[in-house]
Amino acid sequence: MQPPLVVGVDGSPGSMQALDWAVDAAGRHGVRLRIVYASRWERYETRLPSGDEPSPEAVAEERVIAVAELRARKRDPGLVAEADVLPEEPLNALLDESRRAVALVTGPSGRGTLTGLLLGSVSLSVAARAHCPVVVVRGGERNVRGEYGRIVVGVGDPEEAPAALRFALREAAARGCGVEAVRAWRHPAHQSADHYPLPSDDAIAHEELAGRELTEALREPQRAYPDVTVHSTVYEGHARKALIDASGTADLLVVGSVRRRRGFGLQLGRVSHTALHHAACPVAVAPQE
Repeated sequence: MQPPLVVGVDGSPGSMQALDWAVDAAGRHGVRLRIVYASRWERYETRLPSGDEPSPEAVAEERVIAVAELRARKRDPGLVAEADVLPEEPLNALLDESRRAVALVTGPSGRGTLTGLLLGSVSLSVAARAHCPVVVVRGGERNVRGEYGRIVVGVGDPEEAPAALRFALREAAARGCGVEAVRAWRHPAHQSADHYPLPSDDAIAHEELAGRELTEALREPQRAYPDVTVHSTVYEGHARKALIDASGTADLLVVGSVRRRRGFGLQLGRVSHTALHHAACPVAVAPQE
């Protein structure tokens, strides 16, 4: 059986927006939707004997998951969906779910953080450590609703690019939209655009190399999805700025990720980290496979 698309909910407005996004995505891709609410109360509180009143926490949990399931079925009556309360801490539960999911969807923050500012700790940790692609649904209403008809994908290091490109083109094929593939390059360190208004030979060589690398990275993904229109953009400067700027008129920003151990645990690269905190649209992190 094909793995489901998993979405984590907690009753917050951000998680309900993520649920709506996940319902639409599951419908586009023809996969099951699994709605999960991770609750520590289920783990640490004992069940009451039959006939006793359930605890307020248990009532709240059942209400959250029931409302989420009803919302999903109303949005897409033909969707195959299931909902479950998991007896585990949210981070651990979602990471475990990611082992058996085609992708994992979360909101930008939980009920205890300021929505719209920096990403919540659970969502950030899930994006950094999940075993499948993770989509964090954030950004403007038009971006979340998919009104721009454009997916932006950052084409970074060779070990990161393939997973990001595959995810971006697969999503574009399902949506029937185009892709903008962005490859950034930096002006040689000993020069600057202010002091060299005309490109130096070294700068031209760097730009041409970036263009060739982008073309090569796109070769296999475009062969797999020949009907998707891809526009290539070579950008001089920081990849982070290029992608954040492009996210303003995008329905989805896709970045790659290679898990690197630095200090404690696993962390994202700078580009992925910045995108998750500041993009104006939903962000997908596609890990190296």
